[in-house]
Amino acid sequence: MKLKITNGTVITPHRCIESGTVLIEDGKIIGIEQGNTDFPDAEIIDAGGQYISPGFIDIHIHGGGGFDFMDGSEEAFLNIAKIHARYGTTSLVPTTLTSEKEDLLKTLDYYKSANEKNHHGAQFLGMHLEGPYFALNQRGAQDPRYIRNPDPAEYEEILAYSDSIVRWSAAPELPGAILFGQRLRQKNILPAVAHTDAIYEEVLEAYENGYTLATHLYSAMSGVTRKNAFRYAGTIESALLLDMDVELIADGVHLPAPLLKLVFKIKGPERIALITDAMRAAGMPEGDSILGPLNNGLKVIVEDGVAKLPDRTSFAGSIATADRLVRTMIQKAEVSLTDAIKMMSLTPARIMKVDHRKGSLAVGKDADIVIFDNQINISHTIVSGKLIFENNSRPGNKH
Repeated sequence: MKLKITNGTVITPHRCIESGTVLIEDGKIIGIEQGNTDFPDAEIIDAGGQYISPGFIDIHIHGGGGFDFMDGSEEAFLNIAKIHARYGTTSLVPTTLTSEKEDLLKTLDYYKSANEKNHHGAQFLGMHLEGPYFALNQRGAQDPRYIRNPDPAEYEEILAYSDSIVRWSAAPELPGAILFGQRLRQKNILPAVAHTDAIYEEVLEAYENGYTLATHLYSAMSGVTRKNAFRYAGTIESALLLDMDVELIADGVHLPAPLLKLVFKIKGPERIALITDAMRAAGMPEGDSILGPLNNGLKVIVEDGVAKLPDRTSFAGSIATADRLVRTMIQKAEVSLTDAIKMMSLTPARIMKVDHRKGSLAVGKDADIVIFDNQINISHTIVSGKLIFENNSRPGNKH
């Protein structure tokens, strides 16, 4: 259970260590040093001069590899975890769509059983329920049949049913949404603002009551509006102004370079979590696909690096992988490699309260590590010290 990763540039939260070595024992990092340190009886991975980085953490993801978490099977969970590990993701938060309550409860069941069998992909950090408590006007590609106001009887049943929920996204302006957020905080669940028409005063009240994260900033949320000739700041401006964390779908399609630059300038890497928000077509060829469950999901078209509604009037989901997010932020938003990695690792780890064990390369933390070249092409993905993906066509070797 000893592993040595050597001959690479080690990315830590504070610096890059050239010709660095990471020592791992029993799934934990026990040393980070410069040079080729002796570590007897260890398996060795030669990084071949590439970067040795903390594994990527995706806190908002629906699917990939032809599967969706709402498909109703362990197979879907396990395959999504495996496909995204190929692109550097070592931890993820499976995310639901608006649905019938019974389908949601079944998905929570499959999460629990799949989690026990998930040994060959990215680890699960708990479930993210996206909806059904949304503003109908900001539903995006969410199914309008299931959108409704927060119902204490319903959400109390769901909260009692499963202890796997770690975050829940809702529109804070809806009747009962503030009480809902307070209840989530009592259960140590993170409330997030999403699919919302809220103005600043409503977002502020929500923030004061536990809604400290903005789900996929700019997507399905209000901006500046006018009522009776007066302007009101929307959710976008509120999230930028308040001390909130924000998610960015940095696939280069959902948000153009100027907006990525603007958010980074205002929030910085400590407040931005890069997310794929990926649907089932991530890691698949372009063409026809389905958003949501196979049996009753929404037909979509995948083209131009994104999923679209059939009439092409709106995006219908991302097909991004984590490596693409990092690449986009470096190439289009012109941020540094270390800042891009922080937004894909340490910041999401802090938001999900797992930064004491994940999110950075530091002694004592889980050995969740990804090795990539200067174009962020992944060669190795390691989860808890176990090599779960290796691209033999890339530099670096194992012996």
